[in-house]
Amino acid sequence: MQTLVVPLLPNLPRMLDTSPADASWVVTATLLSGAVCTPVMGRLGDMFGKRRILVVSLGLMVAGSVLCALSDSLLPMVGGRLLQGASFGVIPLGISIMRDELPPAKLGSSIALMSATLGIGGAIGLPVAALIAQNADWHMMFWAAGAIGALDIVLVLLLVPESPLRLPGRFDFAGAGGLSVGLVALLLAITKGADWGWGSAVTLGLLGLAVVVLLGWGWLELRTAQPLVDLRVSARPQVLFTNLASVVVGFAMFAQSLVFPQVLMNPESTGYGLGKSMVVAGLCMAPSGIVMMLISPLSARLSAAYGPKVSLLAGTLVIAIGYACSVFMLDAIWKIVAMTVLSAVGVALAYAAMPSLIMQAVPIGETGSATGLNTLMRSIGTSTSSAVIGVVVANLTMRSGGREFPSHAAFTTSLWLGCGAAVVGLCVALFIPGRKPVEAAQIPARKRTENSEAVPTAT
Repeated sequence: MQTLVVPLLPNLPRMLDTSPADASWVVTATLLSGAVCTPVMGRLGDMFGKRRILVVSLGLMVAGSVLCALSDSLLPMVGGRLLQGASFGVIPLGISIMRDELPPAKLGSSIALMSATLGIGGAIGLPVAALIAQNADWHMMFWAAGAIGALDIVLVLLLVPESPLRLPGRFDFAGAGGLSVGLVALLLAITKGADWGWGSAVTLGLLGLAVVVLLGWGWLELRTAQPLVDLRVSARPQVLFTNLASVVVGFAMFAQSLVFPQVLMNPESTGYGLGKSMVVAGLCMAPSGIVMMLISPLSARLSAAYGPKVSLLAGTLVIAIGYACSVFMLDAIWKIVAMTVLSAVGVALAYAAMPSLIMQAVPIGETGSATGLNTLMRSIGTSTSSAVIGVVVANLTMRSGGREFPSHAAFTTSLWLGCGAAVVGLCVALFIPGRKPVEAAQIPARKRTENSEAVPTAT
């Protein structure tokens, strides 16, 4: 869902008969919807059944895909992309289901792979979307996404069991509303600040609103018996520092997605561009997804042997090394592919470790909401990365062939920022408490009959 419309971005204003600024809402809408839906869907899954809410998330994504496929104007397209954002909750829901259902021997590698799909899907989706956009009507991308989502629903209903565990109580509507308003204000300011002006009244007003609302939301959550997000649990060092590391790792991961395709596609007349098509650029990014798929089980073994903190430290270190090397390796396709692969190894190690760190520190009944919050932190990191690098690219430019392009310095600066973010992630990860033995929190819920905070109910 994040990379689906990337091949269309240059032509969206013409396709939807709108301005470039308004066309950017096709991307922003999904980001905002996903940020809100991720923690909410995780909490609903804990309370009403994870498989049930998983099917709801996929159903909304299918509805959004169909709406986009039938759209030729901006408003229905943005509406469809809002619905597609509901699919972001699939990751924390999937991790929660695995925690409930899988035997301990398979849990680590399965969760590692599920977490890494946050990078795998984007890496594989980009070339697939580019191939469809280049060789068929662009609406086919959305029909294909809807068909895959419908197939997912069938497979979930046939193959995924529903956990009998439920978190008792009522849903925190006030907490969900407060978090939604605060996140929308924050992410709107981050993603649209470059267009509106970072010093504009709208941007500053949204940032101020986000601060006020999120502080009020935190005060409310601490006084709610059954909050959407248990901030006392989230304040535990293992959860807090893992979530902070997620923000900066998300920033670092997304930086290469913004830099490498542009270097590959910009014309050779710029002095650094390689003049390749969007399809070729997408194919060059695809190996990173395959590498993440292969590395994730190895990360789980590393976490089992030495603890997930070690995996996170190793991942951030590899990302930093990959970015530092890539600054000097932008002059050939094979070098760029090698750097994307190296960075992908680091991302897979880091992303695979984060759910294990979270689950070691949270009660079984809060798995969905806790992993949802962690996924949200990664999304905030990618959003911030897009905004910061967008400012760098917009301000460091050159002219070639009568057109304006980002300069070589814009891309090297962006890569150094990605390297710096990975180093910050490494430093943050050092504060995470050391390795813990396998605890009850890591054992599937169906295997436990005592000391659980969740309540089994008939389904």
